[in-house]
Amino acid sequence: MKHLRIDTEYLLDILLKLLFTPSPSGYTDRVVHLVCEELERLDVPFELTRRGAIRATLKGETERPNKAIVAHIDTLGAMVKALKPNGRLQLVPVGHWNSRFAEGARCTLFTDIGQHRGTILPLKASGHTFGPEIDSQPGGWENVEFRIDERVFDLEGLLQLGVHVGDFVAVDTAPEITATGFINARHLDDKAGAALLLAAVKATREGDVRLPVDCHPLFTISEEVGSGASAALHQDVAEMLTIDNGTTAPGQNSSEFGTTICMADMSGPFDYHLTHRIIQICQEFQLPHQRDVFKYYRSDSAAALEAGNDVRTALVTFGIDASHGYERIHQDALESIAELVAIYMQSPPLYARDRYEMGPRAGFPTVPG
Repeated sequence: MKHLRIDTEYLLDILLKLLFTPSPSGYTDRVVHLVCEELERLDVPFELTRRGAIRATLKGETERPNKAIVAHIDTLGAMVKALKPNGRLQLVPVGHWNSRFAEGARCTLFTDIGQHRGTILPLKASGHTFGPEIDSQPGGWENVEFRIDERVFDLEGLLQLGVHVGDFVAVDTAPEITATGFINARHLDDKAGAALLLAAVKATREGDVRLPVDCHPLFTISEEVGSGASAALHQDVAEMLTIDNGTTAPGQNSSEFGTTICMADMSGPFDYHLTHRIIQICQEFQLPHQRDVFKYYRSDSAAALEAGNDVRTALVTFGIDASHGYERIHQDALESIAELVAIYMQSPPLYARDRYEMGPRAGFPTVPG
């Protein structure tokens, strides 16, 4: 296995392209096209599932049992619940996030015939009008509304614009990369994961390395609403590495630097053998890393297992501050995970191919101790 160089300039460039492409769960065609075009540019073959997830293939010396590496390209967002008599819109969330993180957000409303800019605001938004009531008003999605930037002040005006219940609202990401390497934006979960996966694919393609088995980079489109990688796997995939955000907060061991390896989340422990293969790679190649357990968290791995896929799963994460809100990460973590992923692509599968021919013990990994 070779330690490949990651093109950081490319990583940050593709991250910004992803962030500037709206993709709330259920409205992901634009970002799917972007990733497909990038895979074509990297000369990586791919196919689309019926629902629009992307399954790419990096050919190895053998076809099976192979491995997959997954990141999701859908994000949080909102949908129109009702058209209000005052010309504004009632919203419901797409994905699980608190309305307090939506207040003040600049957004784009997508209708059947066009798009319109606007802002999500609390029902009482003027301090000059409501005074102390600003601070005492209740939170929740039923207490915010979408103010559309058009000359519309009633229900009839909204109908004339072509606004309907069920229209999608995408929240601006407003990315900023500081001179100190910090990246601030909405929806770094999980567009940062998709960007570093593409950077690892690029390094593998340019590094002239031979993969022992086929490796499938997967880009899913419904992780934020729970289904994720449930139906995107090839049946020959024996192990799957998920890339997503880690939670840097009090009581957590995650970090905005290096790789955070999740040992368990709310769906239970991750596969012992695959997780320790990842830890072993970090130790062997001196990649900074730490371990953590996430209490209120699930990922593409949970969706894959709950759908009945017989696959080993592990989760590596970039530490993210204020997840599902005003998120911040550091490019150090993205580079570390991209290096890890590029090495993992070159690693032999946990099970030897002859397991299928010689019985269940052939190639079985050994538990330390």
